[in-house]
Parts: sequence; C-alpha cells; structure tokens
Amino acid sequence: MLADRWGVTDDEVALRYPCDDFVPAPSLEAWRGVTVHAPAAVVWGWVAQIQVAPYSYDWIDNGGRRSPRRLLDLPPPEPGRHFTRTAGIPQGRLLAVEPQVHYTGRIMGAVVSYMLVPSATHTKLLMKVIMGGPGWLALAVSVGDLVMARRQLLNLKRLAENTPSR
Repeated sequence: MLADRWGVTDDEVALRYPCDDFVPAPSLEAWRGVTVHAPAAVVWGWVAQIQVAPYSYDWIDNGGRRSPRRLLDLPPPEPGRHFTRTAGIPQGRLLAVEPQVHYTGRIMGAVVSYMLVPSATHTKLLMKVIMGGPGWLALAVSVGDLVMARRQLLNLKRLAENTPSR
C-alpha cells in the first residue's frame, strides 16, 4: 500500500507487534521507525509521555499547545487509561504496555504499537499502525499517518538524544 513504510527494514516489518492481537483482519498495516542514539530507558521515558501529548505537529494535533520538552514525573502508563491527549483532552485507550518494550493503544479507529528494540549503540523505535475498515479509508489514513508519525518519531528521537542518561 502507498505510504505503508518509512524507516523500517523488511525484518522489522516481519516482526510480531502487540497491535496485531487487536485487529484480526486489517485493511491497513503501516510501519514507521527511527534509530535513536540513546538507551532504551531514556527512549521509553519519552514514549511514555505520549500519554500527555502527541509530539507531532503541535499546531495541528495538539491545539497549538506545545508538547512537553522535558521529562515529566508521570505515573507509569497502564492499560485502560487514555492513550494520549490532544489540546489537553484525553484521547483513545491504552490497551497493553510493557515498560521499555512497547506502548500499545487504540485511537480514532486504529491500533498503534510503539516498540523499542535496543542494541549496544542505539535503540530502534518502531511504530506499527493497524486498522480495519474499507480500503479507501486505509489509504487515506496511511498517507496522513506517514506525515504525522514521521514528525512524532523524529521529535521523540531528538528529545531522547538530548536527554542525559541516568
């Protein structure tokens, strides 16, 4: 499908993602990824902050409010809580979480998993978006998501790489 991959390898696409358990017959599967030169613990701190802001184009998806640029003292994310906030309003539902491994939730009819794959020198931050529904909707979501998810992942990368390791 058009716009279904950005920044991922064939091996990363072939991985099993937690979101796969929530949509049995998807019409959309899209993968995004970015290499972050920071430890998984630091990257996770920023991924977990998706619960308070989208970290994409704030003027579009956060009502003009700036996503936090420092790590906040937040409770650990838990299934059943909201997935993110836009303009301060809770959005979606967190479905599954494993700290420093994945953050998976449902938002706007799609299920999204963020996965961290650490190595000795970096952490690969992978994202998969999956949803059911008509093919035309999947195509539209895939293209729109590519633009927004790319910005989000690049923002998280920059923030993590500029965070001192603890």
